[in-house]
Amino acid sequence: MSGFKRSLHLLVQYPSAALGLAIILLLAALAIYAVLSMPLAEAVRLWRAGEGVWQDTPRNAAPAWLNGLRREKLPVTQVFDSRLQPESKTVHLLGDGLAEVRIVFPVDYRYDGFPQEVAVFVTARFQQARPHAAMYWITPDGREIPVADSSLRSTETFRLSQDARLTRRLRGQPAEVGLLADPNAPDLRPLKGIHQLVIDGLVFEEGADIDAKLVVYGQLHGWAGTDHQRRDITVALLWGTPIALLMGLAAAVGATLSTMLIAAIGAWYGGWVDGLIQRITELHLILPVLPILIMVGTLYNRSLVVIIGLFVLLSVFSGGIKTYRAMFLQVKASPYIEAARAYGASHLRIVFRYMVPRVLPVLLPQFVTLIPSFVFLEATLAVLGLGDPLLPTWGRVLWEAWGNGALFNGHYYWVLAPSALLLLTGLGFSMLGFTLDRVFNPRLRGM
Repeated sequence: MSGFKRSLHLLVQYPSAALGLAIILLLAALAIYAVLSMPLAEAVRLWRAGEGVWQDTPRNAAPAWLNGLRREKLPVTQVFDSRLQPESKTVHLLGDGLAEVRIVFPVDYRYDGFPQEVAVFVTARFQQARPHAAMYWITPDGREIPVADSSLRSTETFRLSQDARLTRRLRGQPAEVGLLADPNAPDLRPLKGIHQLVIDGLVFEEGADIDAKLVVYGQLHGWAGTDHQRRDITVALLWGTPIALLMGLAAAVGATLSTMLIAAIGAWYGGWVDGLIQRITELHLILPVLPILIMVGTLYNRSLVVIIGLFVLLSVFSGGIKTYRAMFLQVKASPYIEAARAYGASHLRIVFRYMVPRVLPVLLPQFVTLIPSFVFLEATLAVLGLGDPLLPTWGRVLWEAWGNGALFNGHYYWVLAPSALLLLTGLGFSMLGFTLDRVFNPRLRGM
């Protein structure tokens, strides 16, 4: 314990170690928050983006915090739902099952740009007689623009931006522009103030009702923006953190411990055992690991567990065995090993009790620096199109961003966010690992 405290005291004297630990703790906190705030099954469901999952989010919207860096403010998505805002809905009974339903959504528009699109989702509850609804858009200067007028099915979607008749009524302008434009401005700009969408419905049966939801899709949305499928990229950035850390940690533990134990056994027993291990290692060194993984992902399975498990198996007989073997041969010749043999210690006891602990201080820095390499492996395979199709990971975000031309279309946030997290992961573990190497290797302390 005194040796551990001494090493910890040396470690905190290096600013690089403090920064590396801070980054790792930040990533760990992000991973814990992701696990506690959203179950994995829910994250997978959201990332698969089934029908209606992301109907309230815009397509290819940049992060909302960018407005803090701009003089002219871009619109952020606004959602109004009569089921969540009961004050927006009034019902007037007329008798004999007839009732008037009025829904009013006040849209406080204070932005300098136009939204991406405008949509209204209407839900009607009835038995036989279909309700009727008329929609109007009232501007801050008092103009009343008819939007739609039709009988309703159980669910209706009015994509105002795709309504050709409404576009003609707005003199060729799409709804997201024509409804919000200032008619008196010399150039095309939004009319700021309180706009209103009014839905006047008429139901013909007892118990029938109408609810509606208005979505004004902005050019900005959320903390990380959205992609081409309207998915909030925050989901992948959050859940990509525990997946990356768990995968990197598990793979690093499996690869380093197995490599070290095989090297220790070979160095202790020697003879044909050591010779066989060395020949297998030399054979492995000429194997193209990445092409093998690509072949397995293409022809067999793209599961992240399968790919990483195969990589760990291929990493067991890596070049590290020769490095560890040289260390264990020096430890094998130490006097305390001869003493252990003299009092009758078994072969396995000598290997696990006396030889392995002597090399563990050298193993720890290499173990820490190996963790981000497995994280980068997942990102590399994903960018090559071999990532797990179900899991929301950083590499999967990069692959979809590249496939949909994010850089060419100006959606830089789509690439920068996962890339920054990958760089932070590599930086944090590398700085801590290099510092640990200096602490546990006295020859490097004076450098």
